[in-house]
Amino acid sequence: MENLLKGIVEFRSKDFEQHKELFHHIRDHQKPHTLFIGCSDSRVVPNFITKTMPGEIFVVRNVANLIPMHSETADYYGVASAIEFAVLVLNVENIVVCGHSNCGGCAALYKSDAELSKIPLTRKWLELAKPVRDKVLGTLGENSDPAAREWLTEQMNVVEQLKHLLTYPYIRERFCKGTLNILGWHYIIETGEIFGYNREKGFFEIIN
Repeated sequence: MENLLKGIVEFRSKDFEQHKELFHHIRDHQKPHTLFIGCSDSRVVPNFITKTMPGEIFVVRNVANLIPMHSETADYYGVASAIEFAVLVLNVENIVVCGHSNCGGCAALYKSDAELSKIPLTRKWLELAKPVRDKVLGTLGENSDPAAREWLTEQMNVVEQLKHLLTYPYIRERFCKGTLNILGWHYIIETGEIFGYNREKGFFEIIN
C-alpha cells in the first residue's frame, strides 16, 4: 500500500507536471488510434511496450487476452461492449490482440477441472479458448514438449482471437474496406521482443 501511495505522489509531482499540457488537452475528450486487447498479466504493460501516451490507446485486458465471438445475447458483455465502443464511437484505426510468453491463462487450458476448481469463473472464461487447446494438441500431440506447446498455444490463441474479431459485422466491414487494421502480437517478456502475425505467410515474425 505504501508503494502505491508514494507512486501517486510521485506521479502528481513529476510525471503529471511534465505532461500537464497533454492532460489539459485530453481532459474533455479522447481520440485513441488503437484498441489494444491484451492479457491482464501484471508483466504486460500496453503503454510501456508501445511507447504511447495517455489518450493514444484504448485498452481491454482480461485473462489470456480472449475475445468472445459476436453475439447480441452473449454473456461476455464487458469485452464485447468495449470493442463496440472503441470501433463505433471512438473510430479507432487499429486493433491489436497481444498475447505474451509464459501466459498463465494459456497454460491453464491444459489443467483438469479439478485443478481449476478453486477458480470456477476463470475456468468458465477459458472455455472460450478450448478450440485453441484442441488445435495445439492436434498439431503436437498429447505428449509434446512443454516449451513448444506453450509457444504454439500462445501464438495460436492470438490467431484464434483475430478470427473472433472478424465475427463482428462492423469490424469485418471496416477490415475489408481497408479502414481498420487488425494486428496480432506475441510479446516475449524476458527479451522484450514482439512477434507480429503475418496473415499472408501464416506465421509470426519478429517486429524490428
